[in-house]
Amino acid sequence: MRRITVHDDTFDEFSFLPVQAAEAGVPTPAAERLFTFAPDGRPVSALRLGDGEPEVTLLHGAGLNAHTWDRTVLALGRPALAIDLPGHGDSAWRDDADYTGRTLAVDIAPALAQWTTTPQVVVGQSLGGLTAAALAATHPELVRALVIVDIAPGLDPAGAASQIRRFFAGPTSWASRAEMVERALSFGLGGDRTAAERGVFLNSRVRDDGRVEWKHHFARIANGLAADPGAAAAASERQDALAPALAASGWDDFAAVAAPITLVRGTRGYLTDADVDRFGERLPAARIVTVESGHNVQEELPTELARIIRDAATA
Repeated sequence: MRRITVHDDTFDEFSFLPVQAAEAGVPTPAAERLFTFAPDGRPVSALRLGDGEPEVTLLHGAGLNAHTWDRTVLALGRPALAIDLPGHGDSAWRDDADYTGRTLAVDIAPALAQWTTTPQVVVGQSLGGLTAAALAATHPELVRALVIVDIAPGLDPAGAASQIRRFFAGPTSWASRAEMVERALSFGLGGDRTAAERGVFLNSRVRDDGRVEWKHHFARIANGLAADPGAAAAASERQDALAPALAASGWDDFAAVAAPITLVRGTRGYLTDADVDRFGERLPAARIVTVESGHNVQEELPTELARIIRDAATA
């Protein structure tokens, strides 16, 4: 296991797994941190959980990291790979702040080819779902089934993501993780306090000056836009253009996917009935599953999502 030195403390990022495994009534799986490089040389990182070659690869949403899948992988009971998307977790930030699905698919495809030996059931939530579709469209040899969690091309994130954008636009650094936990809870994020503390600890790092910051790039971007929109005009244009860009290219990616597609929609998530209807019309062969959950289904209903992933793997 790789240990992360955090200021004057040594933190084992897998220290939460035994407790989570006990809660789930399953053995604690083998776990390791992997590193490789994107085509331009930036580090890309991932978690490998379980014994044997990975069968399932998981891609998280914006502002999250690979550990968001821990409980889902425990419930799944199969060897899995959870990738930190560029700009998140232990993967490097992009200088151009381009975090669209197609760009991220280019970054992670070589890593997936290096870390797996057979085509994967690829599960992507939110931004990870759009990345998964782009990956399946451009590298069909890597993907044998696709599970998309609470996202669809053309989704207008202005309303659904406004709360997350406000949350990200807080300070760029904090005196302690306890402050970050309180902010997350005040926005209704992270679940109960125990889950919020675990999520904050795994999604933050302590700088050399002792201040704590989020690992993901989106907090820095959102803070810059909130504090000085004029100085951050280029980044603002990129963020404002994200939804129409996905609307233009996302359906092309989904239409090009040869692998079976399952859409998992949370009743309290980002997708409206109209979004789901449009998905079914554009992709009539896709399976659509609705669950009683918010946007982060992997955190609210890990056991149910694991069952859906197993179904996709055996279909």
